[in-house]
Amino acid sequence: MHNSDQEYFRSCIARERQLAQLLGHQHIEECYESAGTLWASNQALPKWTRDWHACGPLMTEYGLAIGYGGAPGPGGWARIGATTVHFADHPTRDRAVMYGIVKELISLLEHGKLASPSPGAGRVTT
Repeated sequence: MHNSDQEYFRSCIARERQLAQLLGHQHIEECYESAGTLWASNQALPKWTRDWHACGPLMTEYGLAIGYGGAPGPGGWARIGATTVHFADHPTRDRAVMYGIVKELISLLEHGKLASPSPGAGRVTT
């Protein structure tokens, strides 16, 4: 992994914040008491780059497919749409794929390649 753990963590939070804004959330804050959790209107936002329970619904909501290639282990990569993530740049293969899903979705939303998100898109319900 090329970034320090703290830099990587910050990049994950930045992507999650960016996606939340594209999905229509406003006034997003990070609470110091729960580091790494973004909040909108007193509700915690999903940890899309760090938790499969949050990230998985994004794949099905937006029909994102994942392809894998390269050598097994850190030399491999995953492709989600036009986004390629290299496993060596992330702490685990899972984290690489989740990061790639969020990155691809951000790109699609920014370039108008997806319809406006449905109400509650990207939210985890219990």
